[in-house]
Amino acid sequence: MSAAAPDIHPSAVVEAGARLAPGVRVGAFCHIGDEVEVGEGTTFGPHCSVKGPTRIGSDNAFHGHCAIGGDPQDKKFSGERAELEIGDRNTFREFVTVNRGTGSGGGITRIGHDNWLLAYTHVAHDCVVGSHCVFSNNATLAGHVTVGDHVILSGFAGIHQFCRIGDHAFIGMGAFVNGDVPPFLMVAQDGYGRPRGINSEGLKRRGFDSGRIGAIKRAYRAVYMSGASLDDARVKLAELAGESDDVRALLAFIESGERPLLR
Repeated sequence: MSAAAPDIHPSAVVEAGARLAPGVRVGAFCHIGDEVEVGEGTTFGPHCSVKGPTRIGSDNAFHGHCAIGGDPQDKKFSGERAELEIGDRNTFREFVTVNRGTGSGGGITRIGHDNWLLAYTHVAHDCVVGSHCVFSNNATLAGHVTVGDHVILSGFAGIHQFCRIGDHAFIGMGAFVNGDVPPFLMVAQDGYGRPRGINSEGLKRRGFDSGRIGAIKRAYRAVYMSGASLDDARVKLAELAGESDDVRALLAFIESGERPLLR
């Protein structure tokens, strides 16, 4: 038996250049543009719009009024080809907006797999988002932001352009982040967001044992609580990295950054 053909509501508009896999469902008053490719089992609630070039994987769920693949909100954008790529099994709740890339920023925005983007969240041009992340309501990424895996952005969190958020980081409600956040950290609102320990509860839920968490805590103390300069903290991290893959990952993150470290 062949797979079910796409189910398209009579009021929806699907341009001739769009490619919809079997099992895709398009709700009322949606618009699916040219050069949009959608994988099997993905669904669109009412009033969604998708502009290409955009590639969307399988089993994603777009709730009502999502605006996906729109032109980047960048004055330098002049209509050059720019793309959006979305993986599998992501959930996009009401009024989520995700923009395509820019020619000067790499040309593509990417979102991985198994993410939850809750209502009114925004992913700007040229961002790269990993997998298994949760963006709570109204969380916002400016352009060129990189987000690792298993990251949580609480409601109304805002990330400045070109910042990086490392794996397993937790950004608290309303925190505004204007520097790189290393893996495993918690950031809380204090004017601009400031580090407030490591995300130990989240790490426990993901199977990190006490030894791994202890090593990460020692690394955090070296960078954020010792009073040492960042150069001296790097030396201490290099010593601690000999016993921990996680500390090595944290040190590599710090050493590869172009923006100031959030401290």
